[in-house]
Amino acid sequence: MTEQAVPDAPNVAGAVEASDRVVSHLHPVGSFDVDDHPMPNGREEVWRFTPLRRLAGALDQQETADKAADYQVNAPDEVTLATLAPGQAPRGTVLLPADRAAAIASRETAEALHVKVPANTELTEPVSVTVTAAEHKRSNAHYVLEVGAFAKATLILDHQGSGVHTGNLEVVVGDGAQVTVISVQDWDRESVHLGQHEALVGRDASYRHIVVTLGGDLVRLNSNVRYGGTGAEADLLGLYFADAGQHLEHRQFVDHNAPHTKSNVDYKGALQGQDARTVWVGDVLIRKVAEQIETYEINRNLVLTDGAQADSVPNLEIETGEIVSAGHASATGRFDDEQLFYLQSRGIPEDEARRLVVRGFFADLLSRIHIDAMRERLSKAIEKRLDKAGV
Repeated sequence: MTEQAVPDAPNVAGAVEASDRVVSHLHPVGSFDVDDHPMPNGREEVWRFTPLRRLAGALDQQETADKAADYQVNAPDEVTLATLAPGQAPRGTVLLPADRAAAIASRETAEALHVKVPANTELTEPVSVTVTAAEHKRSNAHYVLEVGAFAKATLILDHQGSGVHTGNLEVVVGDGAQVTVISVQDWDRESVHLGQHEALVGRDASYRHIVVTLGGDLVRLNSNVRYGGTGAEADLLGLYFADAGQHLEHRQFVDHNAPHTKSNVDYKGALQGQDARTVWVGDVLIRKVAEQIETYEINRNLVLTDGAQADSVPNLEIETGEIVSAGHASATGRFDDEQLFYLQSRGIPEDEARRLVVRGFFADLLSRIHIDAMRERLSKAIEKRLDKAGV
């Protein structure tokens, strides 16, 4: 791609900054070549929170083992399912691997699943892709979701089983389209999962990306967005619950490369048990061309027991002052004593009052999942974790 000139006058024409090169200390130059991503040593800014010794070979360049994972795809009749080889558009037109894991997933996936929703089509049922890993084997995956102009679609990407998995998802959101992606990481306890999800949101389109991470020994997901035109909106939402010994790491990058665009990042996590660890790193880049944008990012963590640790790092990188609003917030704490007192003063036992506080903490995000069966499943999973903690 070539870099589009940025006018000195206000950007009323709606120019889009199209350069692949992202000037951000949190986002090194991407590449499809695995050799361009050296094996990290833990001193790099983008790897400093990740316990590299627990990656179980996920950064070794390995092909997918025989019968390493089973993929079940269900889609409405209007959807076209096909495969894409490396370099076959639209594969590789949105996602540029930002780290070694994403480059490996791309290179070692000979045929990417291509899910195409025609323009002006409204799906009444979601497309679902269920990945079930087996016997702790190594697997790689790459998916491309292409949604045509003014279409409406939901994709559920559901991860289960036991394995070491690297997976990429690139999403092409056509002009005026409405797209929701729900990615669930409900792995068995010993699993490792590294992934990159990348979306290009067209003019006047809306994109909602929901991450729910509950299982796995170590999960690290990069969820990124950039814009293909003015008037586009993106919501990046996340819910995670870490048990003892788990490491759950979520990174978001919103590249406001077009004017009159909006973004909202809202992640919530709960932690319990010795050495439970969560990491959230949010970054919003507002380029010089991105005038009159609106953005806000927030991360909140609820620590339920001693011995758990939550790291939260919000960032804003601003190259123009001609914006409507930009802000970020982060909070980590224990139960709100005032909320507990209020509930107990009305005759609710302490244990049930604590459960109500946790349910209320997650209620807003769960309400934004408009699929009843999925919302009920996640609510039950949260209840099981509360039972484990004795909350």
